Amino acid sequence: MHRGKGMKFVGDSRVPSKEFRKPNIPKDYSEYPGKTEAFWPNFLLKEWMIGSVFLIGYLLLTVAHPSPLEGQADPTDTAYIPLPDWYFLFLYQLLKYEFASGPFNVVGAIIIPGLAFGALMLAPFLDRGPERRPSKRPLPTGFMLLGIASIIFLTYESVANHDWEAAARQGEITEEAEIDTEDPGYEIYTQSSCISCHGDNLEGAVGPTLVGTGLSPEEIAEIAVNGIERDGAQVMPPSWEDGSEEDLQVMAEFIAGLEAE
Repeated sequence: MHRGKGMKFVGDSRVPSKEFRKPNIPKDYSEYPGKTEAFWPNFLLKEWMIGSVFLIGYLLLTVAHPSPLEGQADPTDTAYIPLPDWYFLFLYQLLKYEFASGPFNVVGAIIIPGLAFGALMLAPFLDRGPERRPSKRPLPTGFMLLGIASIIFLTYESVANHDWEAAARQGEITEEAEIDTEDPGYEIYTQSSCISCHGDNLEGAVGPTLVGTGLSPEEIAEIAVNGIERDGAQVMPPSWEDGSEEDLQVMAEFIAGLEAE
């Protein structure tokens, strides 16, 4: 060592010192009086109490407003129009537009929803700055407002343009009636064209149910011969053309006598 030169020591912070290493143990809650509490039973009891209040509230809500049930699903009923739950109504409405239905159904069912929901994965990369005010984050704020506005508009259009009365009729639960298949009126019914619309059990298929109509035999016979017209449109075509008057009367009396159990 040359004269005038001092000795220097260099420490490396990457080398941990066992002497000053402390175990990774959190402090006891008693060291923070008034700011924390024991998890058991204090905190957990409060959580249970809050959860019980919400659970009882939901149970009361389900009792006061039970879920609307429909009739048993019938895969042969091609006239049934299904309706999704309220949180999917905006997608249901999207499929009604020309650019997202028919030959472009893949656009409305896969491409547009895929792009919208896939964009959520890009949210962390759109704005990585520390600013949290919406006015300072134009891209995330704009996309969020556009998404919310689209969902609200499509949901409103779906609700406003849906035929709720027809939906209630098509899903209505009808009580079954005991059909006497040995009755002459039932045999005549099965040989007529009525069975194609009203089903072999007369509970309805394409047409409405014939059980418990409240009509007299004369009214039923008139409908079978002349059909039903509403507002100048033929709602039900005539279904009795080649049969005799006697057979028509027997069938009409049989249908008029059907009552739901």
